[in-house]
Amino acid sequence: MTNPTKRLHDLGQSLWLDNITREMLQDGTLRNYIKELSVTGLTSNPSIFDNAIKSGAYDDAIHARTPDGLASEELFFQLAGEDLSQAADLFRPIHRETNHLDGWASLEVSPLLAHDTRRTCEQVKSLHRQMDRPNVFIKIPGTPEGLPAIEEATFSGIPINVTLLFSSEQYVAAAQAYQRGIERRIEKGLDPDVVSVASVFISRWDKAVQDKVPAELRNRLGIAIAGRTYRAYRELLDSHHSECLASAGARHQRLLWASTGTKDPGASDVLYIEALAAPDTINTMPDATLLAFADHGEIRGVMAEDGGDAEALLAEFGRAGIDVASLADQLQREGAEAFVKSWNELLERIAAKSEALAAS
Repeated sequence: MTNPTKRLHDLGQSLWLDNITREMLQDGTLRNYIKELSVTGLTSNPSIFDNAIKSGAYDDAIHARTPDGLASEELFFQLAGEDLSQAADLFRPIHRETNHLDGWASLEVSPLLAHDTRRTCEQVKSLHRQMDRPNVFIKIPGTPEGLPAIEEATFSGIPINVTLLFSSEQYVAAAQAYQRGIERRIEKGLDPDVVSVASVFISRWDKAVQDKVPAELRNRLGIAIAGRTYRAYRELLDSHHSECLASAGARHQRLLWASTGTKDPGASDVLYIEALAAPDTINTMPDATLLAFADHGEIRGVMAEDGGDAEALLAEFGRAGIDVASLADQLQREGAEAFVKSWNELLERIAAKSEALAAS
């Protein structure tokens, strides 16, 4: 019987890993995920690297660079760049075979810049040059200040993964920023084929309201938000504007489901993977969720292009006292703050490691 991950891939959804460590690159784990579980890309964030560095896996690399006197941030981007370059090279055949649709790795800009458009633009261009790979996305948060950076990076021809999106409105704003960048390229006679994805976070919705709604509504808000966003995605793809851009040689920005590991231990460990099966989308998941779906996941159908019962379900949440619009803004703010916290902890850990290793 075909592996569930292969069936999901054959449905038209890309499976990406929401993790990267030096160990999984060295011991063949990532290569095995690609071969056996249909993984065709990966994403990373500061928390992932912080956990890996905490484990000691990077001690030798940090020690080797200690005499260079690099600042913690510069050292981090060197370490992360090495790993993501290796991952990108593993995915390069997929990238070629899918005409650049798939086979991507992602590196995030400093979360400290989430509300600084100018400095975000500068770092995006710097990281893109440093990576020197055709299949590496630079991640920009879809905050209000991030939207001009998304447009500018797209205009510059840099592939962007828009992160920290929590609602259909935030998704549409990011998609429109991407399209503005493409329009500017067309006006200048530049190639409009610049790849991008938009990452909408799901499970954090349910975690935010789990103690505030009746039992029958638990673990249903994220999926309802996804349904509303998927409808907006399909409407945007079918719009006259998108058709005009496509006729000029542009491709659309793909929708990516992020934060799809189940947070509630009482819920199915493949809850969001099964609920968010949809062609022409991406689902990025942590190792445990990927392995769980490969073991016992099922494809119970595909998402409805019109959103299905999403609006009726969201109305129930409204009657339960949940203001979805304000919660979306709150989740984006808290997400940015959490990334800043993880980033600062990461840099402090690197500095402490450098000092300790130098002393030894």
